[in-house]
Amino acid sequence: MWTANHVPILDPDERAFDWNALSRSHGRRFPITVQDETLRDGIQSPSARDPSLAEKIAMLHQMEAIGIDVINVGLPAASAKNREDSLALCLEIARSRLRIRAAAAGRTVPADVQAIVEISQRAGIAVEVCTFIGSSPIRQYAEAWDLARLSKASAEAIDVGVKAGLEVCYVTEDTTRARPETLAALFTLAIDHGARRLCLADTVGHATPDGVRNLIDFTRGLVAGLGVLDVGIDWHGHNDRGLVLDNALAAIGHGADRVHGTALGIGERVGNAPMELLLLNLVLGGVRPRLDPHLLEAYCDDAARALGWTVPENHPLIGGAVRETSAARRVATRATA
Repeated sequence: MWTANHVPILDPDERAFDWNALSRSHGRRFPITVQDETLRDGIQSPSARDPSLAEKIAMLHQMEAIGIDVINVGLPAASAKNREDSLALCLEIARSRLRIRAAAAGRTVPADVQAIVEISQRAGIAVEVCTFIGSSPIRQYAEAWDLARLSKASAEAIDVGVKAGLEVCYVTEDTTRARPETLAALFTLAIDHGARRLCLADTVGHATPDGVRNLIDFTRGLVAGLGVLDVGIDWHGHNDRGLVLDNALAAIGHGADRVHGTALGIGERVGNAPMELLLLNLVLGGVRPRLDPHLLEAYCDDAARALGWTVPENHPLIGGAVRETSAARRVATRATA
């Protein structure tokens, strides 16, 4: 095809040669889901404010619009406000018949899990239980925990969620610094008690992509050795080494089927994987459906306002420098058309 000025119109696939696609390091084409932790891990950032309920509900709808699969609505046992907001978000999902699924966090304490069960029952929707406990030697030392205590607490919490008919994701905090024999014991126990997801958490941003590969290979091998086919693997990372996005993509490449992120990477200390950049890379990598970039920008803008966040000028998607350049290019295009 040609324009009126006899300039050829290139097919999108002919505009550039994609060296990235020539020989990808993985051939993952099964569904990759994403879990948004903005309203749980994100608001734990000391630089962010806890949004109002109206702002949280607006953010929920933005997540729905960009195709987020799961939202962590909060940690209901943390406070009365957290419990009320978590319930309100679940009620909104039910009332608006949203596609997005709800999850909630809790310690491996029966009362924490029971709070999630009650929210699920009151909202009339399934709420995934994400129950967490520290697993690394330093966490065990700091808390004076031994493996027997970790195992007992984990089993009791998982049992509450499973008995209520809810899916349980077992989260080992600081997984990337935990010993293999500890993880093997805890993962086996969790699966035996009915957990159907294992979340590998890089709680202090310790991992490199090599570590991600090694840990996921270990976990996949353990699950396969137990002969179970319906246990998923989550990846939850932090950015202390500046590798959080690389690590999330590496996790997908090596077998994780769900990855976590937050709007603009807002989270504890230096933050989490930026959900908007994670989605952008998954779309470009062909493992997520295309989405409207304007919706992605709106998701970021609304999150920044709700959490009182300043977007860096050089943010790859919505930074001021990027927008100015894009606007300049659109003006130039119109001027020469």
